[in-house]
Amino acid sequence: MKKITYYLFFIFSSALIAQQEPTNANILQKSLKEKIQLQNTSLVKNINFTNIGPTVMSGRVVDVDVNPNNTTEFYVGYASGGLWYTNNNGTTFTPVLDNSSTQNIGDIAVDWSSETIWVGTGEKNSSRSSYAGIGVLKSTDKGKTWTNVGLLDGHHTSRILINPNNTDEVIIGVIGHLYSSNEERGVFKTSDGGKTWSKTLYIDENTGIIDVAVAPENFNVMYAASWERHRKAWDFDGDGKNSAIYKSTDAGSSWAKIADKSGFPIGDGVGRIGLAVFNENIVYALHDSQFRREKSKDRKRSDDLTKEDFKTMSSDDFLKLADKKLNTYLKNNGFQEKYRSENVKQMVRVGSVQPIDLAKYLEDANSMLFDTEVVGAEVFKTTNGGKTWKKTHEDHLDGLYSSYGYYFGEIRVDHRDENGIYILGVPILKSKDGGKSFTSIGKENVHSDHQALWVNPKKPGHLLNGNDGGLNLSYDDGESWTKLNNAAVGQFYSVYAYNQKNYKVYGGLQDNGVWVANNNARIDNSWQQSGQNPYESIMGGDGMQVQVDDRNPNIVYTGFQFGNYFRIDRAANDQKYIQPKHVLGENPYRFNWQTPILLSKHNQDILYLGGNKLHRSLNKGDDWETISDDLTTGGKKGNVAYGTLTAIAESPFQFGLLYTGSDDGFVHVSKNGGGFWTKISDLLPQDLWVSRVVASAHKKERVYVTLNGYRFDDFTSYVYMSDDFGQTWRNIGESIPTAAVNVIKEDPANENLLYLGTDNGLYVSFNSGNSWQAFSKNLPNVAVHDLVIQPTAKHLIVATHGRSLYKADIESLQLFTDELAAKSAHVFAINSIRKRDSWGSSWSKWSDLNVPEINIPFYTNETKKVTVDIYSGTEKVNSVSVDADKGFNEVIFDASFSDKGKKAFEKANKEVKIEKAKNDVYYLPTGKYTVKIEEATAEFEIK
Repeated sequence: MKKITYYLFFIFSSALIAQQEPTNANILQKSLKEKIQLQNTSLVKNINFTNIGPTVMSGRVVDVDVNPNNTTEFYVGYASGGLWYTNNNGTTFTPVLDNSSTQNIGDIAVDWSSETIWVGTGEKNSSRSSYAGIGVLKSTDKGKTWTNVGLLDGHHTSRILINPNNTDEVIIGVIGHLYSSNEERGVFKTSDGGKTWSKTLYIDENTGIIDVAVAPENFNVMYAASWERHRKAWDFDGDGKNSAIYKSTDAGSSWAKIADKSGFPIGDGVGRIGLAVFNENIVYALHDSQFRREKSKDRKRSDDLTKEDFKTMSSDDFLKLADKKLNTYLKNNGFQEKYRSENVKQMVRVGSVQPIDLAKYLEDANSMLFDTEVVGAEVFKTTNGGKTWKKTHEDHLDGLYSSYGYYFGEIRVDHRDENGIYILGVPILKSKDGGKSFTSIGKENVHSDHQALWVNPKKPGHLLNGNDGGLNLSYDDGESWTKLNNAAVGQFYSVYAYNQKNYKVYGGLQDNGVWVANNNARIDNSWQQSGQNPYESIMGGDGMQVQVDDRNPNIVYTGFQFGNYFRIDRAANDQKYIQPKHVLGENPYRFNWQTPILLSKHNQDILYLGGNKLHRSLNKGDDWETISDDLTTGGKKGNVAYGTLTAIAESPFQFGLLYTGSDDGFVHVSKNGGGFWTKISDLLPQDLWVSRVVASAHKKERVYVTLNGYRFDDFTSYVYMSDDFGQTWRNIGESIPTAAVNVIKEDPANENLLYLGTDNGLYVSFNSGNSWQAFSKNLPNVAVHDLVIQPTAKHLIVATHGRSLYKADIESLQLFTDELAAKSAHVFAINSIRKRDSWGSSWSKWSDLNVPEINIPFYTNETKKVTVDIYSGTEKVNSVSVDADKGFNEVIFDASFSDKGKKAFEKANKEVKIEKAKNDVYYLPTGKYTVKIEEATAEFEIK
């Protein structure tokens, strides 16, 4: 036993050293090939996934490319939802990147003359869910096939420019790694269609290129914006002295930095820069200035108290405050009811709190971010090719960025009007006087957080706007908009399915709240006829985790970012805010962006919620008790909440057998309801984000942990299993192609069956993680954030961060054993169907025929041609031949007779009359039938 323990520690000690390193591009390239091979040989490659929406609420758009000769034809790139094509002005969209190795996009460019598409993978934004890419993809057949043409280690692409006079000449702006330093960043140029690249502009290993814009009449003249940024899990610094503007006059082959004394800001406070070029000499720049604002000397001080007042206030001055004035501050800032003027002053008198604690009480990572007083968005213009720049406006552009301008930065100019510009932020603003004044064009049908804009250079007022909620179209310069959300590209963080019949599915989406629908809802445009979309919004903000009371499905617990949770009574249309609050004088609780919650299966009145400590409510969130000390490393100095809990699990075998995981790598267990906690992560790789902790439903001592190194640019698949409450661990993720892991689920019916969601797809293991199979049918290589299994329906629901929700029937997977795997063939249970008089006909001659479908699932132990025979008693009524793959298959049978089968049936059943349907097909009558494949059989019934 000692030898085993030592061996495990040796393995994991080695991992500790390695895990801090970013994943090497060669390893990533190798893993992409492994994934393709695994998909081709997978036993589950024919397990079908159905997208169940929603489409009404979309995902983040990063770019649009429009055919200049036919503006009803265009491509739309989504941050993590792939590339979509329309040739009917957005009435419908078709995905064209599904057969590639990623759905993560930073920018797109199309050479419409040759129909060649370029996709720069890896989102250009630097948010907490901006996924890295795999270089540059190119298609010469409208997306049927894709070739990776390099820059694999660039991770995030900002811009692609194609020379209209030489389409083999392409310029790429590369931002580089998000969480680590690297050298493959800058401006890259190819003159041979991507066969070779030269790096023509490079600043340093922490500074990439966030934008490149070209003079529309002269490809030789272009401008590039460099951006110095440093992101960690606990901090983001989006400015630096290396952020600047560069100019090229030889089509990007060489670059010169705009002079420091040009009037454009320089120094450590220069943030993200967006560019728009009207012609060779007239250029606009949108700058996210992180320089601090000057305090106004003549600004009249409000009589209201602010938290800044308490940071320097003495105890004596505090006690002199008028009760009414102090109570106004306490009430307006959400202090708990117990904190009112009289008792707070008493706490100060006895020294249990200090005045500064009334400021600290309100300060967490989120509030600190928004309290930062920076200059923010500002627009500059040059009319002499960048020699001199002048700010176009006098006032601050408040409200465009708040203090997170790194998430935006796009600017456009109308090529028919030098003074017509558009700037994109939380709202979208336009100016018709060259940036002196602005008006908002974000109307009632337009989501906030604007990321992309196409301005028709030939038709005034024709706009396509991409934002966090999808795509909008305007023909009147933003006075009114049409929403073009037909693609299922929602960015889900979480999913929940409750246990009622015809169960509902809940999910939280990035910047799009929490939505709910029946699992079998029709996802099409027919809802516009009734005015009622099958998906209903029940919460705003960034949608987070959901729990539903098993006793009363109208009681829903959910919320938005940073632990802002509510208990909703859907029947009474009522909600109550239930976030636990710290005690005055205590440091504020730290809540993760995706704060975990859990309803106890032992008692549905008991709710757990994780900050940096674990909180428990015995009465549905009305009151809270803290049942742990800090279960993290204690946090780090920065502007992002860190040192927080990310996962909670409770064993179904024992009330109070609890596990927690944190964003800084700690895993703890308590066997007595939080009375005592033991850290069980010392033998695991350190400092990584604990993306999931799962207490087994099959063995009390068993627990699973997944770790995610994405925030170190480490994409290793960390998956571990313990059979002794976490004292020792077994690595069960080594055979998974390299991809950061977000979620693991244990099947409730089969203890050997595990499901795993990564940043690049979904896997299943039939042998407790010894080997893994890749799902792929109708499920692209997209980030899987969460999974839920509905045990009664035997459905797996997949929450993707980019392609909404998928559903698959997993009943056959649950029955898979070593004995079954050894069989030549096996037929699984077949669902019965109901006989309809309408089979073979339609309600009018203009509508589609109603053709029955009987899904016959089966397994074979080798790839071969299989004959599926259908019998009524001893009579063979039909036969279907299919090419089956080794593993799970399905054949769709249309419930029809063959000519020979009809004759045999009629001979054996003279009393039954078989009538021809309107489509000249003879369908099987009601009764029981047997399906036979080799020696394997199963029955179904037509009722």
